[in-house]
Amino acid sequence: MERRVQVSNEAKLPTKFGEFRIQSFRETKGEQSFDHLVVFTSHLSATPLVRLHSECLTGDVFGSQKCDCGGELELALQRIDASAQTQGGMLIYLRQEGRGIGLFNKINAYALQDQGYDTIEANRAIGFKDDERDYDIVKDILEHYGIKHIHLLTNNPQKVQALSAFVKVERCSIIVPSNCHNQQYLETKKNRMGHLL
Repeated sequence: MERRVQVSNEAKLPTKFGEFRIQSFRETKGEQSFDHLVVFTSHLSATPLVRLHSECLTGDVFGSQKCDCGGELELALQRIDASAQTQGGMLIYLRQEGRGIGLFNKINAYALQDQGYDTIEANRAIGFKDDERDYDIVKDILEHYGIKHIHLLTNNPQKVQALSAFVKVERCSIIVPSNCHNQQYLETKKNRMGHLL
């Protein structure tokens, strides 16, 4: 499948978390197109703090308590802003909703979770793998900024392994408080997906 990448201009992004720059990377695969986003500090050292965050509309926008995504997004932006004067950092926002299955399918999986399925069982029941994401675009993004070594904000060893194919990765933990709605979700991530929680 043919794959193309286009890069937008840079712009300022003042937020409640701090002052950032913003740029979009359009990834086209065959007939599909995804506009990924990079939010970054003006200063980027040779080893910036990086958060690779997959889109979660329900958590990031609506504050869903069923996952830890919205909390991780906010904490990552706070930590990246705090690093602005030293190592600098960036948040790479991947348009891969629901671990790559899309919003429509994610809501169908949510309905199964309401019946007692965990996230893996729900994905499999509707015909998907545990995780459908790919990280090809991340290689393009890091190369664009000339980054070869990162401090990666993640609890997911699979992300560390995937990114280690093209940059040196040092993992930094990112833990947000749990709640009564996401306990099973976090236990599944820890016990069945190997997340370091």
